[in-house]
Amino acid sequence: MPRDLATELVHHDYRPPAGFEAPQPGVFKASTVIFPSVAAVRHRDWRHKTGYTYGLHGTPTTFLLEERIAALEGGRFCCLVPSGLAAVTLVGQALLSQGDEVLLPDNVYGPSREFARNELARWGIAHRLYDPMDPGALAALIGPNTRLVWLEAPGSVTMEFPDLPALVEAARARGVTTALDNTWGAGVALRGFEHGIDIVMQALTKYPSGGGDVLMGSVVTRDEALHHRIKFTHMRLGLGVAGNDAELVLRSLSSLPLRYAAQDAAARELAAWLGTRPEVAQVLHPALEGSPGHAHWRASCQAAAGLFSVMFDERYTQAQVDAFVDALRLFRIGYSWAGPVSLVVPYLLETMRPEPRPAHLRGRLVRFSIGLEAAADLRADLAQALTTLGAPA
Repeated sequence: MPRDLATELVHHDYRPPAGFEAPQPGVFKASTVIFPSVAAVRHRDWRHKTGYTYGLHGTPTTFLLEERIAALEGGRFCCLVPSGLAAVTLVGQALLSQGDEVLLPDNVYGPSREFARNELARWGIAHRLYDPMDPGALAALIGPNTRLVWLEAPGSVTMEFPDLPALVEAARARGVTTALDNTWGAGVALRGFEHGIDIVMQALTKYPSGGGDVLMGSVVTRDEALHHRIKFTHMRLGLGVAGNDAELVLRSLSSLPLRYAAQDAAARELAAWLGTRPEVAQVLHPALEGSPGHAHWRASCQAAAGLFSVMFDERYTQAQVDAFVDALRLFRIGYSWAGPVSLVVPYLLETMRPEPRPAHLRGRLVRFSIGLEAAADLRADLAQALTTLGAPA
């Protein structure tokens, strides 16, 4: 008996031939995964990527991206999540329990700190801030309940580059797990596992995506037992990424080293030029002499991200600095970084860093993310906007 057209459209017998290959991998999107038999349902193992069970547990597209991100970071295992912040929170939820403590650098990414202050605190998990430029202070702060030490290199917005090996050794001596936010290093300038770090996360939203149009994060490990702790929490939280988003990151990965190098070169050129301007008190860029932690950057990295901050002389008012930002034409005002468009954001240090603040953080802070425009055009834009500052107040 012939089947109805509606049924035929759903259950058509044709299957395209195997062996198709192209520069870009195929995109697989699924919630439901079809099994050939009941035995396959009962015996398929999603934990080790030997088969497929459900969309949240992976598809060929997400498996491929996980393997490439693990390779980028020099790790073995990777979990993908919907944002960089989701990667931060996944690590905390997987490794911390009531009564535990996590230590955060005092220049930590703001949402990481807020997660600790609010969600972790409600779950009975304590947190304290440490000075990332003083490994001895971290060692003294580690207590019997400390289970996790977060690291950032460099620090968020204020860009201090720590002595990573010394911080890791302080944690390792007490048997404490370390996790690095490597969004800045992107696996290109810095590879955390080479310094003995246990977990490396990254906001794939930034350099691996490169287009300013994807939200995604990753958590990479080398230790299988640690990976499974994170992976089971990942599964229980129902975290997953869309196939089309995975496709965009896969497509961008091949150009990552080229984009990183181009933005690095332009950022150093512009940061050095701004350092000669009388309006600027300090340029915060780890690759420049005089920036806090420059020697540590030189010992740990081969490159630098296209990201830096500038401290305008404290004699300028915030209104003057805000007017300078508004006067920029090629730099667009917006959060995030590492995309093709150069970005700028003025920050209020009093809402970010506890007092007393280091001497290099006196003045008005503006952060720049360098895109893919010509450096000469960006410099001209900065020059015309600087004319709007006027005389110091």
